[in-house]
Amino acid sequence: MRRLRQLAARTPAGRQRYVDLLRALAIGMVVLGHWAVAAIGEDAAGRPTGRSALPDLPWAYPLTWLAQVMPIFFLVGGYANAASLTARRAAGVDATAWLLGRGARLLRPTTALLLVIAAAAALASLVGVAATLVRTVAWFATIPLWFLAAYLIVVPLTPAMLALHRRLGLLVPAALAALVVAGDVGRALGPAELALPNYVFGWLAVHQLGIAWRDADAGRHDAHPDAAGGHPPRPVPARDRARARRLPLSRRAGGAALLGGLAATVLLTTVGPYPVSMLNVPGERLDNAAPPSLALLTLTVAQFGLILLLRDPAERWLRRPRPWQAVIAVNAVVLTVFLWHLSAAILLVGALDAAGVLPTPPVGSAAWLAWRVPWVLMLTVVLAALVAVFGPVEARTGRTGRTGRDRPAGGGWRATARSALAAAGFAAVVYALVVNAQTPRSAPEPLGLPAAALMAYLVGAGTLRLLRSGWGSRG
Repeated sequence: MRRLRQLAARTPAGRQRYVDLLRALAIGMVVLGHWAVAAIGEDAAGRPTGRSALPDLPWAYPLTWLAQVMPIFFLVGGYANAASLTARRAAGVDATAWLLGRGARLLRPTTALLLVIAAAAALASLVGVAATLVRTVAWFATIPLWFLAAYLIVVPLTPAMLALHRRLGLLVPAALAALVVAGDVGRALGPAELALPNYVFGWLAVHQLGIAWRDADAGRHDAHPDAAGGHPPRPVPARDRARARRLPLSRRAGGAALLGGLAATVLLTTVGPYPVSMLNVPGERLDNAAPPSLALLTLTVAQFGLILLLRDPAERWLRRPRPWQAVIAVNAVVLTVFLWHLSAAILLVGALDAAGVLPTPPVGSAAWLAWRVPWVLMLTVVLAALVAVFGPVEARTGRTGRTGRDRPAGGGWRATARSALAAAGFAAVVYALVVNAQTPRSAPEPLGLPAAALMAYLVGAGTLRLLRSGWGSRG
């Protein structure tokens, strides 16, 4: 608590606290949403199984418009990445060094998760657990990594997308949205694979809106919204103030975005071809979020409008010490919470099943609905224990995220080689996460994860860590 009070007291006056709050709320909503729709049953052998309850709850489909908050995370990511990159460049740090620092904050907690899963899977395989069962458990535990794969594609593009924004403004997200529409048309008329580029174009469009939001905010202050630190306000150049007028941030603009986005989403999901649910429902004709569809983008506009409408009261509330300390505390371990929340469910189900007290009421029944409350409460306790163990990995990364290691690599061939190695490292990590997501959960994997994917991840993450430590940056 003392450290939290110190961090809160040192918060710069120009800090954009609202962005930190949105990041914490988005991840919290994802966690609660996954827990709430979990349906636990038993297979033919009497072993626990898990699935989404949404196919049995059509009345809940409109509620997914509130529960689908991944656009908010990418929106906040665009804001934070643009602010962070601008601040580090002003301090003389090059884009590659900035990217390595950003990557460290994402990959260190992820590496901890994957190593623990691989070690536990190897131990289970050694004692005779079937490789298919090992893979099934690991598959559930690594479901959150699909999001990280998309985000690790978007983050390295931030320098280029920031430059594009400064040239073309809101034309950039508009063009990306048009590409998403093209992908939707492709999967409607042809194979579903034609929409795969939407994984990049869709999330990049939302991230780009966050960049535009940050640029518009530059007229008020130049904030650096990391979880536990920041930079003081800086004078804003005249050209930045001119750019800020490209994206209106008034309450009137927020109301227009909310109503317009909702109206468009209603039309697309009723008259149009898109499903109402914004979360995956097995058997639906398409998934609005995987890959992102036009309907998800119009919902993002509505969510952004609501964000603008709530901004002023939220910022006043965050000026109070206790709420701001809570936001700092959550953001220090927010990725750990996200990465481990399904592992918490696996551990709880296993413990309850071993004790012979695992409830498996029919989905939608009164017993199932009543079980939601103790289920979420017990999961919160288990997740809190996991965060206590693994949270310090992320917290330490955040505290060391702006050290002297964030220095320019110099010029010439060394800088080029360092940038190329960084790109290769990120590519290897993304490849590993995609391969893991595409590998069936029934595949026989003694390590829980595909061996090739695990090796590619470790090589990629190791390369980025070496570069981050200064290897190859000086002669």
